[in-house]
Amino acid sequence: MGSDENGVPRRPPVEERLNVFALVIYIPGPLGVFLDDLRRELVPHYNPHAHVSVLPPRPLGVDWHVASDQARNLIEAWSPFDVQLTELHVFPVTNVIYIEVGAGADDLRRMHAAMNLTDLAFEEPFPYHPHITLAQEIPHDTVAQVQELAQRRWDEFTGPRTFRADRVAFVQNTLGNCWIDLEEHSLGAVPVR
Repeated sequence: MGSDENGVPRRPPVEERLNVFALVIYIPGPLGVFLDDLRRELVPHYNPHAHVSVLPPRPLGVDWHVASDQARNLIEAWSPFDVQLTELHVFPVTNVIYIEVGAGADDLRRMHAAMNLTDLAFEEPFPYHPHITLAQEIPHDTVAQVQELAQRRWDEFTGPRTFRADRVAFVQNTLGNCWIDLEEHSLGAVPVR
């Protein structure tokens, strides 16, 4: 993608952007760095940014600004909450290797239900399941090997497995499968009455 003369990443031109959007909570700090490094180790061709999806990828029938405003209006009244990462699993149909969300999963489910309406609505192919993806689109015959390595690394991790969910990013996919941040919204920006 490249950067400009000030080191700011260049955004892909509009013609390279897809009508595919998501709402995600990035995982900060050492936990996020560990998960990014682990994903690069498991699937070297990815350029990850560890996150949990509030709204998995979906097309929009409106301008993204309208959808992002809808998300912001809901998010600003939502209180920040803690998210705990627990055990490693594999989704059986897709062979996606992921880390389960423990504490905070109910908050994420409620947030997903509140957001998956009107301009952000989409009939998703699978029921919403809060998780952090570690590896996907890996050859079927290597799933067990990749899962074993992921489990070993997760067991070796000694840092905190909890993070504060206090911001969400509205993101868009591109032809090169590169997700770009469009806007960020803070949870709890408007006091709940």
